[in-house]
Amino acid sequence: MRRSASLKMLFHERATALGSIAGVVAIIFLVGQQLAILFGLLSYMSFLVDNSGADIWIKTQNTNNFNASGTIPMSYRDRVMGVEGIEWAEPVVIGAGLVKLKNGNFQAAQIFGTRRPHLVGGPTRFYQGSIDGLLDGEGVTVDKLDLATLDFPKIGDIFEINNKRARVTAITQGMQGFSGFILYTNIEKARELVSMSTDRCSNVLIKVKDGTKIEEMRLLLQQILPKAEVIATPKLSKQTRLYYLQNTGIGSSFGLTTIIATIVGVVVISLTMYTNVLNKTKDYAVLRALGARKIDVLYIVFLQAMYIAIIGIFVGFTLLSMFLFFTKDSGLPSYLPWWMPIVHALGTILLCILGSTIAMRRAVSIEPATAFR
Repeated sequence: MRRSASLKMLFHERATALGSIAGVVAIIFLVGQQLAILFGLLSYMSFLVDNSGADIWIKTQNTNNFNASGTIPMSYRDRVMGVEGIEWAEPVVIGAGLVKLKNGNFQAAQIFGTRRPHLVGGPTRFYQGSIDGLLDGEGVTVDKLDLATLDFPKIGDIFEINNKRARVTAITQGMQGFSGFILYTNIEKARELVSMSTDRCSNVLIKVKDGTKIEEMRLLLQQILPKAEVIATPKLSKQTRLYYLQNTGIGSSFGLTTIIATIVGVVVISLTMYTNVLNKTKDYAVLRALGARKIDVLYIVFLQAMYIAIIGIFVGFTLLSMFLFFTKDSGLPSYLPWWMPIVHALGTILLCILGSTIAMRRAVSIEPATAFR
């Protein structure tokens, strides 16, 4: 009886009910959209680290941003390669470049050089061509999303990077970075483009063999290379993301927007739920006069809040799914880890309950005698 009564009373005035549902939709979609863009940017920040396929990175000491770190000797790779438990150790070169366009303008790019023939840490998704294009001595990749910015180069086209010749040998798909677009190439070409000597590299990437504990291997390598920093890939990924969040203002900006969207949704829910109770004062009084207890009235209002939450969550996540679908592989970063929708939905249900608290207090305070006034 209480369930049917709560549903009928909720949709007796549809405008009020729709207003409450709109508040939930606002929370789900607006907050979800901001979170999706934030997580998308976070994935861009640590993309080169996460896409490396390595378990451990060797880098210079005292650098929180691996994109701006110094260089280390190539001999580090030779010193660790013979350690038991290491599957491979590969040097990479990471640096900045300026690409000269056909119209004479320049575009900043991030250069990632990997050693042939293994090409560890190289691109994994392609629009045209394959990773074998990096076997070409002058070969570099560009990404599909950056084609318009680079005047639509084609495979085989020649252009200048840091006043040096390079040739497009493959076009990647969705291989995006945070510090400008990524140009993958082989390590020899990367050294030439960033003017790095052959006895230096930016990092050495380590893959441990199955059955070897990563943390134990990291500690061992740190003892072997005391002048370098040996760090596990997940920690470096978090460190890189934290660096950008602290130094770019992205975290505070998205956090403020998320908080505002949440407040707006809660206010809308609170006002519409309270208005709904005020408009149905006599209805609740009649229920009390017919023998309904305060707990029954409280439960009816609680069920109304849950109905609003469930409907709003369904509509909101439908809109959010459409947003994620249409922004996939676009220039707008958007990504949600699998656990975030669950947390978002549970948090929204809690906000709906909190938003209906005022309405609950008002409803249980209604006296049966009100029905006869």
